[in-house]
Amino acid sequence: MNPVLDKEMIEAAMHALQNEKFVMGESVHKFEEEFAKYCGVRHAISTGSGTAALQIALQSIGIDHSHSVLTTPFSFIATSNAIIHAGATPEFADADPSDFNLNASTAEKAMTDKTKAIIPVHLYGRPCRMDEFQDLARRRGVKLVEDACQAHGAEYMGKRTGSFGDAACFSFYPSKNLTVGGDGGMITTNDDRVAEAARCLTDCGREGNSKYAMSRIGYTSRLNSVNAAIGRVQLRRLDDWNLARRRIASLYRRELEGVEKIELPAEDDPESRSIYHLFVIRSPIRDHIKDTLAKQRIETGVHYPTPIHLQTPYRNMYGYRDGSFPTSEILAREVLSLPLHPDIREEEVKIVCEQVREAVKA
Repeated sequence: MNPVLDKEMIEAAMHALQNEKFVMGESVHKFEEEFAKYCGVRHAISTGSGTAALQIALQSIGIDHSHSVLTTPFSFIATSNAIIHAGATPEFADADPSDFNLNASTAEKAMTDKTKAIIPVHLYGRPCRMDEFQDLARRRGVKLVEDACQAHGAEYMGKRTGSFGDAACFSFYPSKNLTVGGDGGMITTNDDRVAEAARCLTDCGREGNSKYAMSRIGYTSRLNSVNAAIGRVQLRRLDDWNLARRRIASLYRRELEGVEKIELPAEDDPESRSIYHLFVIRSPIRDHIKDTLAKQRIETGVHYPTPIHLQTPYRNMYGYRDGSFPTSEILAREVLSLPLHPDIREEEVKIVCEQVREAVKA
């Protein structure tokens, strides 16, 4: 990763710091408006983090302690932690080995009578097949919330992620394609009632513009003005950065095509347009490749080494064991994220690929 904080962003941050309210200033409202327009939705509501966005989105669509919410166990743990924070019970359906995402047919088989919402995760920046999830949600009468925390600007069937569900959630953590110089998140929706509830919940539960009258039990999960100012600059550059990521991913494909014991990530098709938050290969000798690259001072990542259902709290709370979701468990042993950011040079990519090929031969 290589988060960007350049002169223009610093100047925007300083302007906000010197001229706006520190919290929920003008930059925050403009960032929300611009992000909503970018995603093609009516509303965007900023939050303190992507995790908070997921929790508050679920509560804003009416999820409570009597409900269950279905998602994938192969994601960052925040996806399902947010379900618990919202008072509901997490349910899981195994990942699809072809693209590592949740698919609608597997999700439907895993649904129970208590399932009231589904959270497909656009993992690594590759969009899920959202038309199938929309159809499933309509047929089964459940809510649909996109976890787009890794998918800023990804597209499916000509629409950007964040515009398909009853709500969607983004993270601006420093490793993401778009950041805010700190933590932050965003909820997007076309539903006026969901937007009103989310705005209220993020700001202590305040009723309308009142300072002390509360209509809900809310949270303090607001975005700082200085962070929003940085986010506005980054949003203007996001498409160019995503295009650079696609070019780098294409170079990785050319360099690693046909390499033994390596499986490349699913390619885009006419319906899906990934933004390659991560370029993730699969290999049964993942740890050997990782160690070989580390010896050459090439940093890699594993996203994620332990599927959610095998994390200690989930084993203890829900009784999950090894073998509960076999595909997710295999992926956790085999996935490896290679270096990728918009400024990585072609020669650097080729050095990484050379070392991957050498590791496979050894």
